[in-house]
Amino acid sequence: MTVSGFEPKVHAVFVHTKNLRRSAAWYSDLLDLPFDSSRVESPVYNMPLTGEVYMTLDDHAFDPDYQFEPVHTPVFNFCSSDLAKSYQWVKGKGIIIVRDIERHGDFGWFNIEDPDKNVVMICGNIPS
Repeated sequence: MTVSGFEPKVHAVFVHTKNLRRSAAWYSDLLDLPFDSSRVESPVYNMPLTGEVYMTLDDHAFDPDYQFEPVHTPVFNFCSSDLAKSYQWVKGKGIIIVRDIERHGDFGWFNIEDPDKNVVMICGNIPS
């Protein structure tokens, strides 16, 4: 434990949305996660991810002064073990690709747009 009491790790990322149920369904489909719309209850929905970092979708239902603005630069990324395969899968789903694959050796990334026009990065290995 640090002097500040903070742990040196990220606990969760927040994705702000205008339509919580639509975003929960979209991210569930993107990540091949089970989805039950009856479990989505405003103002937040925690995606059932694996690992140590949580992903919370937030529609700000209890914040009347909140004005939604999409995030145009990625603030988090998803990992892929085969970036070219992931790119083709995303393209086949009709998901908007806002930045094509960029390579740095055998690693690369591309950006997509969620239903609220937030930009999300997909990073991973590019098999030879």
